[in-house]
Amino acid sequence: MNRWDMFHDLMDNRSATAGLIIIILIVITAIIGPWLAPFSPIEPIPLDRLQGPGLIHYFGTDSLGRDVFSRVIYGTRISLMIGLISVVISLVPGTLLGLLSGYFGKRVDSFIMRTMDVLLAFPAILLAIFITAILEPSLTNTMIAVGIVYIPHYARIVRSSVLFLKEQLYIQSVSHLGGSHLRTIFIHILPNAMPPIIVYATLGMGTAVLQAAALGFLGLGAQPPQPEWGAMLSEGRQYIQIAPHVGAFPGLAILFLVLGFNLFGDGLRDILDPSLRSQ
Repeated sequence: MNRWDMFHDLMDNRSATAGLIIIILIVITAIIGPWLAPFSPIEPIPLDRLQGPGLIHYFGTDSLGRDVFSRVIYGTRISLMIGLISVVISLVPGTLLGLLSGYFGKRVDSFIMRTMDVLLAFPAILLAIFITAILEPSLTNTMIAVGIVYIPHYARIVRSSVLFLKEQLYIQSVSHLGGSHLRTIFIHILPNAMPPIIVYATLGMGTAVLQAAALGFLGLGAQPPQPEWGAMLSEGRQYIQIAPHVGAFPGLAILFLVLGFNLFGDGLRDILDPSLRSQ
């Protein structure tokens, strides 16, 4: 299946197309945010506090009079950065551990997988809270915590692919012909193990944003006055009866971003998985 066939299949897949459109719109919003936002995201205007949506403040204002529309737009950058960096932090070591575990097996496999099982024994959000509490609450530590939490997921996915691939004749032929372990792993096994990694990384972007928003909601993520969606949602719960817009719009932003990555990831899975593509 060449790249053009994959591109056409991607465009024919409604789920992937819808997700891709949402992601593109969000990325464009993040890029042109400073020109699109009518107000400063952090400068308070006390006289305008808790105003409802209108012609001047499209999404209304928060308890300090800050423009919610501007804060949501600037928060797009933070959320995309959290998703991307968190996925990289989990993807790179998780992939390496999965490759080593699946390829060498025996004691190496047992040690790595038992370590991953220990991490998987903790609920993801509780482990992220624990790591963030140790490192102290901040945006950087949130990304590190979310990244560490999902390392075992990538390790297990890559390991399962490696266990299947190393039994294939062409991989065994490379070993019999004197190919080194490094060449076999990174030239022959890793490229063929990429489809499930790509799919899970795409879905992982949405999951990472959701986990970071949960930490921000609990006060363990980005700290004020940063316009992070989870922190904005936490502030909005205090005014849910008198000013529901304060929390509603950050919540909708999280919903659309996560929905976009989930739809796109599901579409990629349908395209890259041969068993699903043949149905």
